[in-house]
Amino acid sequence: MDTVVAYPHIEHTDDGIPFIAETNTKVEQIALDHIAYGWSASEIHRNHPYLTLAQIFSALAYYYDNQEKMDTLIEEGLRLVTEYRALQGESPVRLRLKALGLLE
Repeated sequence: MDTVVAYPHIEHTDDGIPFIAETNTKVEQIALDHIAYGWSASEIHRNHPYLTLAQIFSALAYYYDNQEKMDTLIEEGLRLVTEYRALQGESPVRLRLKALGLLE
């Protein structure tokens, strides 16, 4: 028998992306703050003061309960960013900085 777990602060977009209710903050963003920066829930709250600790803990619980699916979403997002950056090429500012010897 499967157990249904409720996440009181988490909703899903029509295409299934989890986000914190009544905000535009995706669970993925909170998970990345925790993973990439090593931020605790309190540190995430300091950086996103419009979120409550309850919302943040709910997002982290959702992430860890659905880690494989969430990690796949994160990897897909990183792949898309890499793909878009490659298509865009070097920015004019970056090219100027390279010409001035300020970037490699």
